[in-house]
Amino acid sequence: MKFKAIIFDLDGTLLDTLKDLALSVNAVLERKGYPGHPVDAYRYFVGDGIDLLIERTFPAAAWSGNNLNLLVNEVKEEYSRRWNDHTVPFPGVPEMLDSLEQKVVPKAIFSNKPHEFALLTVEKLLTDWYFFDVIGIGPEMPRKPDPTGALQIAAKMKLNPAEIVYVGDTDTDMKTALAGGFYPAAVLWGFRPEEELKASGARFLAADPLDIINLFI
Repeated sequence: MKFKAIIFDLDGTLLDTLKDLALSVNAVLERKGYPGHPVDAYRYFVGDGIDLLIERTFPAAAWSGNNLNLLVNEVKEEYSRRWNDHTVPFPGVPEMLDSLEQKVVPKAIFSNKPHEFALLTVEKLLTDWYFFDVIGIGPEMPRKPDPTGALQIAAKMKLNPAEIVYVGDTDTDMKTALAGGFYPAAVLWGFRPEEELKASGARFLAADPLDIINLFI
């Protein structure tokens, strides 16, 4: 089948955000008197929204009841101060985005990042490329693997989901693609291992960003 568009995950797929996310959460943990976690451990903490990030990194006693919302706000505030200290596009991503634009392939982003941070990071770090839409999670947008955001993008593009490649780096992304009827493509430079991506339904594995262009030849 000839694919007509592409929807990307953001963290771990286009941008290497791991260190800034880890340092933001660790700063709040340490302020509360809890030990932080190694940056690499955050590969398995991130990807499913900020609520689950907090549940995975803080002791249950810290986030139970109304405390979860308080911690969400504290982590967001900390992240807002340091979100671009270390965050950059992965090597090869700029060239891949350039090539997609040369081929006039419509591009969009659906992320489990809070919507305001998804917009901010794209505006500041991916400003050289046009994205048809950028959607993060919020009160009216359920987190992945619910495919609602991706389906909204497909509807706005006036395309069938089967005509769109959904690209991500976690099992959550592959489940999102399959739940919405998109073509599930996984990247191997992100936060999760190849075995997880294959097991969760990836039909295409990209070892290098430019491999993605092969889906549009």
